[in-house]
Amino acid sequence: MASVRILGIDPGSRYMGYAVIEQEGSRLRYVDADRLVLGDAPFTQRLLSIDAFLNGYLEKMQPDEAAFEGIFHQKFADAAIKLGHARGVAIVACARFGMPLFEYSPTDVKQSVTSYGRAEKTQVASMVRFILGVRHDLPVDATDALAIAICHANRRTGC
Repeated sequence: MASVRILGIDPGSRYMGYAVIEQEGSRLRYVDADRLVLGDAPFTQRLLSIDAFLNGYLEKMQPDEAAFEGIFHQKFADAAIKLGHARGVAIVACARFGMPLFEYSPTDVKQSVTSYGRAEKTQVASMVRFILGVRHDLPVDATDALAIAICHANRRTGC
């Protein structure tokens, strides 16, 4: 059975989590995960940084499919708009690379990883590390991206 490389992205305008796992049948293997720190640069510069980073990362990691967290309700309209822009740039970068793109709600991601759709971030991070056998600490944005990739892997195989 051929392995599939899955990119998970937790988009954001200040931090963007990214992760790659490999799936072979029902087996999942951790490949890489971290977060891109965009900080307080002008907003347009942050968007350009997301695009530039992903262009290089996609070339290096060669994922077969990409999974994103879907849009969810934001309390502040400005934050939601900025998140949407950052997410759009990441989607375009992946689409330019020519891979299929998939989207999952935060509830679906949590449900897939912890069996509870309202799990706390710490619960999600613990389960992600357990599922993938990751022994080192990762930024929360990275574990969120891994959770998104795991959710996609589970949906691909019907787990």
